[in-house]
Amino acid sequence: MIELDYAHDGAVAVITLKRPPANAFTPEGLLQLQRTVEQLNADAHVRALVITGDGPKFFSAGADLNAFADGDRDVARTAAARFGAAFETLQNARPVVIAALNGFAMGGGLECALACDIRIAEQHAVLALPETAVGLLPCGCGTQTLPWLVGEGWAKRMMLTGERVDAASALRIGLVEEVVERGAAREAALNMAQRVTGLSPQAVSFSKELIHQARHGVPRAAALALERERFVDLFDGADQREGVNAFLEKRAPRWQSNHAPREAGR
Repeated sequence: MIELDYAHDGAVAVITLKRPPANAFTPEGLLQLQRTVEQLNADAHVRALVITGDGPKFFSAGADLNAFADGDRDVARTAAARFGAAFETLQNARPVVIAALNGFAMGGGLECALACDIRIAEQHAVLALPETAVGLLPCGCGTQTLPWLVGEGWAKRMMLTGERVDAASALRIGLVEEVVERGAAREAALNMAQRVTGLSPQAVSFSKELIHQARHGVPRAAALALERERFVDLFDGADQREGVNAFLEKRAPRWQSNHAPREAGR
């Protein structure tokens, strides 16, 4: 069963999580997601990726709990591996990844959003990591990514007390970057993705890589040294000259870089 749809116009790709009624993840669906992101990552023409859910209510409700009803450790091990691999692939992807949260983002659904670079939520969205309420814990990078985004205190409130966060609160604590009206997240994300396509591909890729240095615990001195090195590296390509001269000549730049894809988090 295909659990997601994807399409792209060359520069912007859209992945829609599609497994009624709540777009819950299965190991097979997670593998589909991982392979789709890998495919898009290898296409240097893809500059931005939007991920959203099908329907008006759910981005994704997370894992399909039916798989865990028997308490099978092998099933659990496979599921954990698939969650981790899919969301690490998403987090380390070269394109700018934008989550359009069209509704509930629960458990693995929120972890999917956490793996994205930017999150846009509709005003009725609810975000939570409720795994401990059913005897589980987040295993798709959530225990590590959520504290990095919102701080240890809010991460503990959500994971250790089961607190649900509405869209307004999510914006206030930095869990999402924008809140829009019901039904408007996809369009807002696509508009943002289009802005990405007007920027230098190499400069965006390097900048994303550098931002992720703090997430990986790279010492500040080493990260700053890499920042300066990447700045100079931009002068090896034509886009640096094109960008500066386009600005001076008051025209839109014509980017030429078609560099080999790299994982932004590595």
